[in-house]
Formats: sequence, C-alpha cells, structure tokens
Amino acid sequence: MEHKPSLVGGACIIAGVCVGAGMLGLPSAGAGAWSLWSMLAVALTMVVMTISGWMLLESYKGYPLRVSFDTVTRDLLGEKVNALNNLSVYFVGGILLYAYITSAGLIIDGMTGMGSHWSSVLFTLVFSVLVWHSTRAVDRISVLLVILMGLSFVFGISGLSMNIRLDLLLDRVGSETHYAQYALVMLPVALTSFGYHHSVSSMRAYYGEERRASRAILGGTVIALTFYLIWLASVFGNLPRSEFGPVIAEGGNVDALLKALGSVIESQAVANALNAFSMAAILSSFIGVGLGVFDYLADLFKFDNSRAGRAKSWGVTFLPPLVLSLLFPFGFLMAIGYAGAVATLWTCIIPPLLAWKVRKAARNGNQGEGFRAPGGILMIVLVILFGVLTAAFHLLNMAGLLPVYTG
Repeated sequence: MEHKPSLVGGACIIAGVCVGAGMLGLPSAGAGAWSLWSMLAVALTMVVMTISGWMLLESYKGYPLRVSFDTVTRDLLGEKVNALNNLSVYFVGGILLYAYITSAGLIIDGMTGMGSHWSSVLFTLVFSVLVWHSTRAVDRISVLLVILMGLSFVFGISGLSMNIRLDLLLDRVGSETHYAQYALVMLPVALTSFGYHHSVSSMRAYYGEERRASRAILGGTVIALTFYLIWLASVFGNLPRSEFGPVIAEGGNVDALLKALGSVIESQAVANALNAFSMAAILSSFIGVGLGVFDYLADLFKFDNSRAGRAKSWGVTFLPPLVLSLLFPFGFLMAIGYAGAVATLWTCIIPPLLAWKVRKAARNGNQGEGFRAPGGILMIVLVILFGVLTAAFHLLNMAGLLPVYTG
C-alpha cells in the first residue's frame, strides 16, 4: 500500500520555514507600531503570502514533480526575468541562512562559551546533514522541532502571559499617540516571516499533487500566524516600549532581545524555556529554508539526486552563508530587512505573473484544468501592489524618509 505523506508533516515544514529567527525579530521591528498595528500588519501579510504561494503552486501544474522556480519562470516569463528571479531567490535564501547561522552561533556561544565562530560551524555541519539526507528526514525533525517549539513556547509564554500588563500592551504608560506610521517599516520583516515560497515546489513533489500541497501551505501559515500573534502580545505586554531602544541599537539581534526579556522575567525556568524556543525556532527555519534552497539549486545547476549530486547541492547551499557569517557578522534586523525587500520580487510579483500566464494559456486551450488559486485579475493586481509597496517602504526607510522608532 502506497504511503501518503500526512498534511501535518507538510504543514510543520512550512511552519518551520516561517517560524524562525524572523519571528524573533518581529517585536523589535514592530516596537514603533506596537500591539494593534503590528498584529494587523502580520495578519495582512499572512493572507497575501498564502495566496501568492497558491499562485506559484498553480503555475507548476503540468510540469514534472521535481521542477522548480527556475524552469517554470524561464518557460513562462523568459530568460531575463528568470535570471533576475534566480538572483533574488538565492540572495534571500542565502541571507536568511546567514542570519540563522549567525544567530545560532551567538546563542550557542552564550550557553557554552565555545566562541560564536566555532558554534556557527558546528551548528551548520551537524544540522545541514538532515537536508542532504532527504525531505522525509526534514519532515520528521520538523515535526519534533515544532513539538519542542510548542512546549517551550507554551511554558515560556505562559510565564510571560501570566504577567501581561494591559497598560504596557496598550502603551498607556507612554505619551505616543501615532502608531500606524511605524507599521510601514515592519512590513518587510513581516513578509520575510512568511517567506516559504522556495519550499512550494518541495511540497508539491512531496505530495505528488497540488491540492494537498495547498492545504499543507495554508496549515503552515495559520500555525505561523498563531505563533506570531501570541508572541507579540506576550512580549509587548511585559517589555515596556521604551526598553526596545537598546535592542534596536544592537541591530535587533536575537540575543539582545532575549537579554532584555530576561531583565523583566523573574523565573529562570521561563527564561530558559524562551532560550530553548528561540534555538528550536532558528533550527527549524534553518533546515526548512535550507531544504527549499537545496532543491532550487539542484534544479538550477541540474545536480542529480545521487549522493554525489546531493553533496554538490549541499555545498552551494550551505557553505557560502557559513563563510559570510564568519567573515561579516552584522545586525540581524538589517539582514532580515534586506531579505524582505528583495523577497517581494519572488513572493509577491513573480507568482501572480506566472498564474496570469497559466490562466491566459488555459483560456487559449493550451493548459489543462487543475488547481487554481482564488481570485481573478483583481487578486493578481492586489498581490503585486502589496509587494511593490513593501519593497518601496524598505527603500524609503533606508533613505531616511519614513518615521523610525528608536526607543
């Protein structure tokens, strides 16, 4: 009897890709917008990113199961657009892996004192083997990591949630009255926190068809959104808005946020649970993103699925971000912001264009029926507009033309 992969496993892979170090950067990125506007920005981003992922999935129908972004974009949009897309996909995947390796190195160093460089090397070598081995290995470890994240999250967040102060959550202790203007700066980080699109082809290959893959994608983004909203409420309800100044000054690094939270948490057990959650979140995202980039580069460079071929894919996936994390460590939020701005191309612009081309071919009788993302041409335009505005907000922020909260 043929084994059918469970929707839970696929949803956990998608959730694992989303719920990582990007989640840990949300409170720092949303410190200006604070509770209500941060949560609205994250929820809006989740809806748009789920629909754009479905549009990408729709564009794959009719292609072999191991096909990836590279082949489909070249076929439907041409070589020039494909070349730009390739650069953006590799840049975002690489910079996310770089951010996770650097963050893991800092956290492991804080726990063991073995040095951040050696910690980063050990982390990469040990856990990238899972991606080299198989998608099923990533599925199994992702389920375990989501369970660990869930347990440590519940324990750590319960410690925070029991002490949530409404005056802090609603910022009644400050004099600020304009929050919405700061939400614009948060969108690129929120977008990166739902950047699972490089794993869409892996999901399709894993399930062997689009409809079950689409359900796994929705399940994963819903899990991620739930984590994010609870996390934001718990942090903003315990850490005063003014206390984010030092964290933002250190580039929003994960260890700086954990240190700030540690100063307001009385229980060492709760602090340890938050550290465990942070490490599990970074690890699950590392192997999830790694799997997507691994499969993408295997398709791009036409590496086969033998041990030698997978070793080549492993090398081009993990060695460049590891080397860069050792040579050029810098602020976590800066890395995530760049990733979010560039990711708009292949998460919110290319997928709607691909879906539009597929639907145009279907109207001309050149494409069979099958999975279709919801919405017509208006939905395609809205998703593209969201991506363009998100990238524009990041560029305006870099130019100093948007209001930025500094504590």
